[in-house]
Amino acid sequence: MTQATQTPSKGIQLSEAALKHVTMLKEQQGKDLCLRVGVRQGGCSGMSYMMDFEDPSQITEHDEVFDYDGFKLVCDKKSLLYLYGLMLDYSNAMIGGGFQFTNPNANQTCGCGKSFGV
Repeated sequence: MTQATQTPSKGIQLSEAALKHVTMLKEQQGKDLCLRVGVRQGGCSGMSYMMDFEDPSQITEHDEVFDYDGFKLVCDKKSLLYLYGLMLDYSNAMIGGGFQFTNPNANQTCGCGKSFGV
């Protein structure tokens, strides 16, 4: 896992590799976007992670916003109950690469690492 780029007081941690990759993906979109991270029911372990870019105008008072040197990561407060302390990392390894979620609140995870149970 790579080093986090901000203080541990943020509810969702973003590694340097993850920040670099999402910044590159955002720039490819050619728009001012933020990254929304959350959870939804489903997946092999009961809940699955979700993340997608969205327009900053979609941020509401029900969201927590974490700023990483001008890049905004957004999470609704309900999802944050399950994600508080999450480390989002990125690896470009050919096997097992991509985004990786390390969630201290999960008591079980599936083999793919994209869903969890609490």
